[in-house]
Order: sequence, then structure tokens, then C-alpha cells
Amino acid sequence: QVQLVESGGGLVQPGGSLRISCAPSRSIFSFVTMGWYRQAPGKQREMVARIDNGGTTNYADSVKGRFTISRDNAKNTVSLQMNSLKPEDTAIYYCNADRVVSHYWGQGTQVTVSS
Repeated sequence: QVQLVESGGGLVQPGGSLRISCAPSRSIFSFVTMGWYRQAPGKQREMVARIDNGGTTNYADSVKGRFTISRDNAKNTVSLQMNSLKPEDTAIYYCNADRVVSHYWGQGTQVTVSS
């Protein structure tokens, strides 16, 4: 059973920064892609950022230029650096890991952007 453990969420003021991380119970290289999704109250879950085994990344248009996804091979983690945060970034952020036929989710970490 694969487990994804997120950390680093919290409360931040608009314009601030936050970094969230995901630590899987298997090697990050055992997954085709890893990424972050978010779900705000009353809205559908949406993709925020993903990174594949080759290091190729893609981002939602709403976060391009503000968020950066990265891998730390030594620590076996995938992180999301979030800068210039806006109130509309408030959501539960979920770590995702995909294999060819399997998909895994973390329990989520709350990110709240408010003054």
C-alpha cells in the first residue's frame, strides 16, 4: 500500500509564501508522475502542478509564474513552493502520485490565504 504524507500547510497573508511537501512511502521514481491538486469549498478538485520522471513540469494557468513544483531525490519528496499567494489559492492541497494503472492520494493539507 502506497502512502503519501503531506506537510507544510497553514495560514499566510496575501502576497506571502508557503511551501508544502509530499513524502511517499515508495521511491518517487516508482511513479510516472507526481503532483499537487487542490479543492476549494464548493468547487471541484483541480490540478495545480505536476512533474514526471523526466522532470517535465506543467502548471495550471492560474498559478504559472507563482508556484514551482520540484523533486528532492535525496529526501524522496516532492514539494510545491507557492509565492505571491492570493485569497483564491485557499484550498485543501492534495498530493497525487500516478503509476500506469494505479493512482494515489494523500490526506490533504489546508492552505489558507487571508489577512
